[in-house]
Amino acid sequence: MRLARQISMVGSLAAVSLLAGCRQDMHNQPKFIPQRGTTFYADGRSVRPQVENTVARGQLHQDAYFYTGMIGGPGAQKEGDMMPFPVTTTVMERGQERYNLYCTPCHSRVGNGQGMIVQRGYKEGANFNDAKHLAQPIGHYFNVMSHGYGAMPDYAAQVTVEDRWAVAAYIRALQLSQAAKQSDVPAGQHIEQLSDIAADEGLPAGFAGEWSLPATALSDMNGSGASSGSSTAVGPTMPKESTSNRATGKTASGNAGKAVPPPTSIPPSTR
Repeated sequence: MRLARQISMVGSLAAVSLLAGCRQDMHNQPKFIPQRGTTFYADGRSVRPQVENTVARGQLHQDAYFYTGMIGGPGAQKEGDMMPFPVTTTVMERGQERYNLYCTPCHSRVGNGQGMIVQRGYKEGANFNDAKHLAQPIGHYFNVMSHGYGAMPDYAAQVTVEDRWAVAAYIRALQLSQAAKQSDVPAGQHIEQLSDIAADEGLPAGFAGEWSLPATALSDMNGSGASSGSSTAVGPTMPKESTSNRATGKTASGNAGKAVPPPTSIPPSTR
């Protein structure tokens, strides 16, 4: 009698388990499985082609120059020398902020290629103030930030498209500042020696003087900066960074007669 009751209980449990395993709900519903065909559509494809004239979110690149920095048709493209949007004070400040964050470790605050990691033995960065880089169009700097060049990796993941253009505009302003004249100083402002600013800020007497790279720093012998593979260890004497970020409305320079010009010399906008 007891055995029969146990058999009956086991049978009941098995039936309950069987019924639970047969639940349908949403476990067994019509669906498309990636890379498998289907009988639902006549062409047998479960992956449907994109609807004509639609663009995925974040992929509308209608302004080709803004996203590439290139002008010209297929087979005749070249780097452009104009900004894709107006250069305002806000754009320049954003470019300076991004440049100081991402570019100064290699290129320094004034773009001479003698950043802090170069002083610690890393390969010399490109000098934006030499003849080669002065002649390059502003689209070149956007391209290098987007795709990398030589020893420099791309910064597309770290710096947005608009910020890359802002940095390019700021680089052009740095280049202009190195050959600026006193006549470039806006009315109401005057040139102030960096050594005087250093004294006002309580900085060491040699802060605005000359400094030398250590012998461990790698210097590019052909002057092409990070784009060359030929280098040797030397210890050249380089000029001290000569700009100041002090918000006084004054233009600072390490050399008499030089000043940072207004950003009106940046290539014009295409918009």
